[in-house]
Amino acid sequence: MTDSPRKSPLHVAHVAAGADLVPFAGWEMPISYAGIRQEHEAVRGAVGIFDVSHMGEIETSGPEAEAFLQRILSNDVTKLGERGAQYSVLCREDGGVLDDLFTYRLGPDRFLTVTNAANHEKDLAWFRAAARYFEVEVDDQLDDWAMIAVQGPEARATLAGLADAELPGRFRTAEVGVAGVDCLICGTGYTGEDGCELLVPVASAPIVWQALLDAGAAPAGLGARDTLRLEVCFHLYGNDLSEDRDPVEAGLSWCCAPDTNFIGSGALGRRGRTQKLIPFAFTGRGIPRPGNAIRTSSGPGVVTSGTHSPSLGIGVGMGYVPVEAAEPGTPIEVDVRGQIRAAEVRKKPLYAKEPVA
Repeated sequence: MTDSPRKSPLHVAHVAAGADLVPFAGWEMPISYAGIRQEHEAVRGAVGIFDVSHMGEIETSGPEAEAFLQRILSNDVTKLGERGAQYSVLCREDGGVLDDLFTYRLGPDRFLTVTNAANHEKDLAWFRAAARYFEVEVDDQLDDWAMIAVQGPEARATLAGLADAELPGRFRTAEVGVAGVDCLICGTGYTGEDGCELLVPVASAPIVWQALLDAGAAPAGLGARDTLRLEVCFHLYGNDLSEDRDPVEAGLSWCCAPDTNFIGSGALGRRGRTQKLIPFAFTGRGIPRPGNAIRTSSGPGVVTSGTHSPSLGIGVGMGYVPVEAAEPGTPIEVDVRGQIRAAEVRKKPLYAKEPVA
């Protein structure tokens, strides 16, 4: 007998809106409302809102909170200023990636880390095991917060019309009232568009959600969230990141500070790497899917993420290929259910409002 999926604090609103609800990482979440393309275009062109309450939250506090996070997170936490936000990965001793995370400094000795839904319990156990060696408290806040992402070129203007104070800048946080509800607002997102992510007390989430809808934001589901993030080459844990890959292979060396001696840092210099994560686009028909085989002149690879790009009108994806085949412009082939499709390695991001040089 399996446990029933958890329901978001906004579940009733999703049902009332006729959302297509699907199981996802132990939760029942909306995959779409009006349709993935329509929701994707709403975010690219105006403003969309996503229920991301399935994400987890871990608060760390205490006199050694910074030193503790410096040890377990890959980035240099000492460079995270008060009310700042920072991306990092959580690694095993051998360098394999346990999760990718955002951490917010809420005070000198108080931090909030947002985890991926499927990894929350694993991450929490990792935090608590490592915390035994530090004077720090680790508090699971999964049940305390709902999370709403407001994304798109009109996101900030829409949100500002409901806010009682100035919104935080990019990679900053602030406590701001939205529609009369005290929220923690973070200048972050997963779409490649401007916007914010709101951490909202669970009981008040429907108030904020409805206020955003009334202000003209379009509800968007996990389907559009995936097409949006893939167009700008943001990683999805379990696809593009895993315990079998290290952050350098995944192109995330920029968020790793080996001098901090984070867990796994010593292994990064010793691991032999034969593959690299690359973005690619089809040059003809077809849509790539995770698990499709990639053929290159230097050896085999595999698709980790793939979709049809609504913004570009072609099949796009990411995958691991031999390092010799990772240069942008390199021709590759993808086996899509027995059909060989022509593609080429591209630069990041695959989609940008301004042309990529």
